[in-house]
Amino acid sequence: MIIVTGASGLLGSAVVANLLDRLPAEQIGVSVRDPRQLADLQRRGVRVRQGDFADPTSLETAFEGASAVLIVSVNGIGDDSVRQHRNAITAAVAAGAKRILYTSHMGADPSSPFPPMPDHAATEEALRAAGTAFTSLRNGFYASTVPMLLRKALETGELRVPEDGPIAWTTHADLAEAAARILVDSPFDGPTPPLTGPEAIDMSRVAEIAGRDIRHVVISDEEYRHDLLAAGLPAPAADMLVGMFAAGRRGDFGPADPALATLLGRPATTIEQFLRA
Repeated sequence: MIIVTGASGLLGSAVVANLLDRLPAEQIGVSVRDPRQLADLQRRGVRVRQGDFADPTSLETAFEGASAVLIVSVNGIGDDSVRQHRNAITAAVAAGAKRILYTSHMGADPSSPFPPMPDHAATEEALRAAGTAFTSLRNGFYASTVPMLLRKALETGELRVPEDGPIAWTTHADLAEAAARILVDSPFDGPTPPLTGPEAIDMSRVAEIAGRDIRHVVISDEEYRHDLLAAGLPAPAADMLVGMFAAGRRGDFGPADPALATLLGRPATTIEQFLRA
């Protein structure tokens, strides 16, 4: 049985939908903190069980009978997030899973200034130490971040951001289909190549695609952080966005790679297609 964690989230739910196109429902299980949210999947024959990365005991039941487990990374950063990932890895091994998949990132690096990236790197180390086959999905940067970056620019006509580097923006839909294919076919051992959209672009190009005569304005990291705080963003979230631009300048989120399109058997979605949709 293939177990998908985080199945009520944007990525996890799309992975399950793709798996249902490929496998009988009874071969799929999901682990979620609140099973009531997925009553529709249960009615379709998917095994729905309660599981919480912060509660290792719950994972024993959630992962029971697993042949493969997809660990969707938690929505958080720091030691507690890595601890939760380790709990899930330990539970998957104990359940007898033959392969563990983890939603990592193409920028995973212990030295990255973008806070989630050291966490991904630490989780990959835990996977290597677990002693079972694993696939670390080196996902491209989620395209869903771009509308958030553009929100104020659509009002003011200025995209005021720090100096950046090219980012290979990638859609949740493409990455979910890729994860489902890998869960079924297991074509990768260890970290995958970067699973990205077809092009890496900078923020000036993002402004052009957005249209509406948006002007790209480069400001300092300090001014950007000040603007974010003034707009009401909590300090940790502001620091994370500043770190994203710092990592982008290092080239951590580019270039684009053809591996995702090859896996999907079709072109990956461009950021322009995503935004225009």
